[in-house]
Amino acid sequence: MKYIASFAFLIFSTLSFSQNNNKITGEGFMKSLLQDKNYQEAYSYFDESIKDKISEKLLEDTVIQLANQLGEFKSIIEVNIEKNTVYYYSDFEKMKLDVKITFNDTNKIIGFFFAPHKEFKKENSLGKDLDIKSGSIDLKGTILIPVNNNLKKLVLFVHGSGPQDRDETTFENKPFKDIAEGLFLKGIASYRFDKRTLTNPESFNDKSTIDDEVTIDVLNLINYFKKNDQFKEYEIIVLGHSLGAHLMPRIANQSNEISKIILLAGNARSLEVLVGEQYDYLYKIDPSPELLEALKKVKEQIAVLKSKEFNVNTSKDKLPFNLSGYYWKSLLDYNPLKEIRKVKIPILLLQGERDYQVTMKDFELWKKALKNNKNATLISYPKLNHLFMSGENISEPKEYMLKGKVDATVIDAIINFLK
Repeated sequence: MKYIASFAFLIFSTLSFSQNNNKITGEGFMKSLLQDKNYQEAYSYFDESIKDKISEKLLEDTVIQLANQLGEFKSIIEVNIEKNTVYYYSDFEKMKLDVKITFNDTNKIIGFFFAPHKEFKKENSLGKDLDIKSGSIDLKGTILIPVNNNLKKLVLFVHGSGPQDRDETTFENKPFKDIAEGLFLKGIASYRFDKRTLTNPESFNDKSTIDDEVTIDVLNLINYFKKNDQFKEYEIIVLGHSLGAHLMPRIANQSNEISKIILLAGNARSLEVLVGEQYDYLYKIDPSPELLEALKKVKEQIAVLKSKEFNVNTSKDKLPFNLSGYYWKSLLDYNPLKEIRKVKIPILLLQGERDYQVTMKDFELWKKALKNNKNATLISYPKLNHLFMSGENISEPKEYMLKGKVDATVIDAIINFLK
């Protein structure tokens, strides 16, 4: 794959400046360049020693070339720092990559280019790295095993949509890490892993389904732990968030080794229904021309998906999220409400009432499906959003950019359910 490298400069520095200042400066530069497209302001971030090698026009041409190849810049997923170089792992419409920015000792940019994402060793305050084989790849994860008061319970975490890491990192928020470490302090072990679509995207192709993305890996993890002498006496509990919760009934009905399941903000309805609602909601709170255009496009894609003409060979660009016909058919063929009625083990289902991605409509459908199930516990939280973090007023995307923690009442509910 050819990566954009329109300009790269000799990088050097003799003294290390504040890494935090570099990080903040780099974020300002990326906002000017990639979001505001203010090339004069972006140019001002560079050190005088290299300004003769670049120009505002070169910056503009680079952004245009970038948009043509990768689509528009969406957001920064993760920030890693290595000496004077800051790696902004960034999400563009068509792919994700690192924007590498190097600073001198006066906090000025002396190096800037695009590169494939570099994985940095996760800094876990608790736990150890553990790679587990699933098919042809190794799932990279973190295992947390309590030393004291070990209750011999192991929770496996299952992510939402997209290429998620083990912590389900969303800007500076890490909901899976919050929950796992909260469980650890109460004697409950856990394993969370980087999703294959993040670490091994080549293993997910146009014929892949929801089972290829999620189900098979989870079943392989369960099999690993049940065959491992260290864990054979542990209860296996599977916790899913969003898409992971949506698929939890499917996973539970394919394994006899799961003792309990936990659904966090799981959609009971099909994904394309949620997608349409989300775009309507976002346009209502921000009626911009860009969102109106995006809304029209996604409604057209949903119409194709629901038409009689749709089949597994329908072109991806005509379908929501540019996902293949095979993938969408696997979602459309799955009925979580029908599947959850077959589940015999205890179920905990939690929902934030301020969640605009998976709403209380889904919670009520789950409640109706489980009304006669005495092993099911359902709880909703008035102030919590999709990440189960607290807020006021209506929820909107910029809320996810605020650093927060999973609400303690949610972690307590999970602990009480497991005990």
